[in-house]
Amino acid sequence: MLASPTSRSLRPWGWAALVFGALTVFSGAKALFGPPEAQAALGQVVPWVLWFNFLAGFAYLAVGWGLAHDAPRWALQGSVLLALLTATVAVALAVHMALGGAFEMRTVGAMALRLTFWSLVARQALRSARVE
Repeated sequence: MLASPTSRSLRPWGWAALVFGALTVFSGAKALFGPPEAQAALGQVVPWVLWFNFLAGFAYLAVGWGLAHDAPRWALQGSVLLALLTATVAVALAVHMALGGAFEMRTVGAMALRLTFWSLVARQALRSARVE
């Protein structure tokens, strides 16, 4: 069973996740609810990827807060879950692309960045946890 990770090593990751989450929510809200000009500038977005990223941004904020403040067990589990969910959406995006679905290359880059970030956070959180 995993104990709570040591908080010091995870605080920088938590603060980074908070910034990443705030930027994700802001950009997602602008894309989803912004003026028509902003939405038109997005090009061929994949709506379900956009919605996933927007909603995940709130989870980034929660997990980031947990990691930045004493890193409770749920924050460790949340970072692993976010990495797994992001990987799942990235695979679904790859299938969508392979089947000829419309997409923007910046979406691919953004998903790669998100997957890399949350994989690193989850790895560090798991390393910081002690096995009881």
